[in-house]
Amino acid sequence: MSEILIPGPEGRIEAIYNDHSKNPSNCTALILHNDPSKGGTMHNKVVYNLYKCFTKNNFSTLRFNFRGAGKSDGKFDGGEGELADAAAVLDWLHNQNPNFEICWVAGFSFGSWIAMQLLMRRPEINGFICVAPPTDTRDFNFLSPCPSSGLIVHGDKDEISSYDTSKILSEKLQKQKKINISFQTIKGADHFFINHSEKLQEIINNYLENNVKKT
Repeated sequence: MSEILIPGPEGRIEAIYNDHSKNPSNCTALILHNDPSKGGTMHNKVVYNLYKCFTKNNFSTLRFNFRGAGKSDGKFDGGEGELADAAAVLDWLHNQNPNFEICWVAGFSFGSWIAMQLLMRRPEINGFICVAPPTDTRDFNFLSPCPSSGLIVHGDKDEISSYDTSKILSEKLQKQKKINISFQTIKGADHFFINHSEKLQEIINNYLENNVKKT
């Protein structure tokens, strides 16, 4: 694991990268954090847990700070600029892993909204994990159709992002052919999964172990 600075649309992007992949199929994963205008950074505990799970499953894994967060240059742009940051970081990740075969994107809250937009724009992404997506405050209608199977995890006591609308979105996506959307509920968990981190990790690890096709 190493801290790095990646060139981005607005200057430097601060990131943490673990490239110790033991998977011969060369899996990569990009992790996106929660709303930087509300204090979200790549050091958020949920984001760290996502990073930890992908690393444990032998992905070359990268998490980074959106513009204006931590040491990243620029200022919060409400979504469009953050999507450009994510695209630039993904380019960097794949320049480091030119022979990758599997690419997943994962996000927490605001980061999951950006992650799904990136999924729609980058055909090389073939899996996703969304944790507590803000389906009641952000527009997810662009997922029509969703190009990849994936996992959505939500706490049923989430006070920031609606559990009910997240479940409705998953049910809508599940109607599509040729993809499989898994919706996992963590009972009693709030938005930040306080006291539920172990369950969150268990769900993510199990999903990766059962759904990543390793050669």
